[in-house]
Amino acid sequence: MSAVPDTAVPAAPSPLQPVQWRRWFHRFRGQPGKADTSVQHLPVNLFGAVMGLSGLALAWRVAQVALGAPAAVADAIAVLAVGVFVLVTAGYGAKFVRHPAVVRAEFTHPVAGNFFGTIGISILLVAAVIAPQAPATARVVWTLGVLVTFALGFVVVTRLLQGRVDPAHAVPAWLIPGVATLDIAVTSGAMDMPWVTEVNLLAGAVGAMLALVLFALIVGRLVHRDPMAPAMTPSLMILVAPFAVGFLAYTRIAGGIDRFAAVLFYFGLFMFAVVAPTVFRRSVAFTPAWWAVGFPLAALANAALRYAAFTASRPLWLLAVALLGGLTLVLAWLSLRTLGSLFSGRLLRPA
Repeated sequence: MSAVPDTAVPAAPSPLQPVQWRRWFHRFRGQPGKADTSVQHLPVNLFGAVMGLSGLALAWRVAQVALGAPAAVADAIAVLAVGVFVLVTAGYGAKFVRHPAVVRAEFTHPVAGNFFGTIGISILLVAAVIAPQAPATARVVWTLGVLVTFALGFVVVTRLLQGRVDPAHAVPAWLIPGVATLDIAVTSGAMDMPWVTEVNLLAGAVGAMLALVLFALIVGRLVHRDPMAPAMTPSLMILVAPFAVGFLAYTRIAGGIDRFAAVLFYFGLFMFAVVAPTVFRRSVAFTPAWWAVGFPLAALANAALRYAAFTASRPLWLLAVALLGGLTLVLAWLSLRTLGSLFSGRLLRPA
């Protein structure tokens, strides 16, 4: 039998071929590559991943105290949340330096601009996550988060009050800057500065009033206008946040759980039951916008755990554990899909 010529069987491509390394190099430098992969396409709403993971870490800490859950679970998620915060901040910082016009356009967009509120919330939540291990650092980070949150909230509300806003732009993302101020009170537990009490009252006042007004405007738009674009469907979960986060903020400011806190919790639970069947459908394609579900679910799980501990009710404990388990599975799925999107290059391509 004659030997097969070497040219008949092409050599398998080496994983170290220079052309492949050049593609990866261009991708992470932010230069256009084969599919216009660039850091300029990194969405600001990816900070929602930090919010969701931080909220999950805090929920597992509550479960550790109340249910004896392993401390290693909360600690591992906390490390992951901080790591994601560093990576997303570095990525978006590179976008700001290399493509300031793109960031400016994103910030001034009537819908996307509201997602800049996730930056302030992420800073506040990271401060709460690291507080047990590094209290001094946490106080500095939390103070920075307070300043950023109030500044962004001021800018966004000022923009709305200038008028000529298209009612069609009244979407759940409008709630983010308002709810962000409530997170100041939520995350202040380990902050022992003497001025924290008054800042919490200010944050609670601003957040509560904005949440009520904006919630009414958004529901009016959803009722009377055409449905939102399918890609924005996951953001419906944000409608849960004013009540779940409001429960956590109010109980922090009031110093305990009362009937008004229970009303906030139960209405947040009701809104979750209303929007969940619409959000969690196979027909809703995965995009980074899916991270909008993370923090509202985390806030509801935290609220459920705290309320169950207060009432010592077995059905409420079962509900709280179910919400914590569901939150963990949802965020695990989102993390895997986001990693797949990153390594395939889709995360850094035009939407």
